[in-house]
Amino acid sequence: MKTMVLQRFGIGLITLLVVSVLVFAGTEILPGDVAEIVLGQSATPENLAKLRSELGLDKPAYIRYFEWLGDMITFDLGISKAGGASIGDLIGGRLYNTFFMGGIVAVIAVPLSIFLGLLAAMYPGSWIDRVVTFATLGLISVPEFFIATVCVLVLSVQLHWLPAVAYMSGDESFLQLMRALLLPILTLVIVISAQMIRMTRAGILNVLHSPYIEMAILKGVPRKRIILRHALFNAIGPIVNVIALNLAYLVSGVVIIETIFAYPGLAKLMVDGVQTRDLPLVQACAMIFCGTYVVLILTADIASILSNPRLRQPK
Repeated sequence: MKTMVLQRFGIGLITLLVVSVLVFAGTEILPGDVAEIVLGQSATPENLAKLRSELGLDKPAYIRYFEWLGDMITFDLGISKAGGASIGDLIGGRLYNTFFMGGIVAVIAVPLSIFLGLLAAMYPGSWIDRVVTFATLGLISVPEFFIATVCVLVLSVQLHWLPAVAYMSGDESFLQLMRALLLPILTLVIVISAQMIRMTRAGILNVLHSPYIEMAILKGVPRKRIILRHALFNAIGPIVNVIALNLAYLVSGVVIIETIFAYPGLAKLMVDGVQTRDLPLVQACAMIFCGTYVVLILTADIASILSNPRLRQPK
């Protein structure tokens, strides 16, 4: 068991190293650089060369990569090339905002998804199952920006119940903050719940065809007890994996949601960094996103091993 966990951690570290190369190479091929953005149209070749030298942009790419990688390993994110502020300070508040909203969404969406998935699997072919299946399939087929737009048009423009912009001044009470964030939270709950509901239902129904489940049915064990006591724990592996992927999406994939609702999160900060060609900021945000994915997938993988005795046995 310990060897398997260490192997997973090793794979995670190797994945982060490969991702760091891809992130650095991807930002390097972006057209333009921060010197052109800072100096603007009045830039001369001499001024550009001088500013690039001051910012260290005239060094070879491989030297800048290893310097950047060493800083990332020591958690020294450096200074923003565009604004001169500490990248750690820029990211700190935005990261808190993203995790705050993501945490609220996860607390609502995960139990709701598991409950509806179990309910649909408990009564397959019933009207409950048909409604859940049709609704989740429809929501998966609709992009998140459309769901966000519909929520704004109905709840904000037509009914005037909620604000269309997630404005945060820092002086709001808890109720005012929840009212400001209710639209983006509602949109994200709708977006990520559909896939988790379908995976929960599919995983449970797949386990129900196992021989030991059929034996329990023949012995007269109630279906509710079979699903909650036997099927759920054996189907937890794929369910945990899809939950991990959706939680990672809450950190890195909410660019559209944060843009529509003007929410000051980390994804929107990364978009601003791309617009100003602030490559250290973009690289730091990208590595945070990738690190989040790796940590959540490792957690899901280890949870799958712990929940399934067959995965703990050497082959």
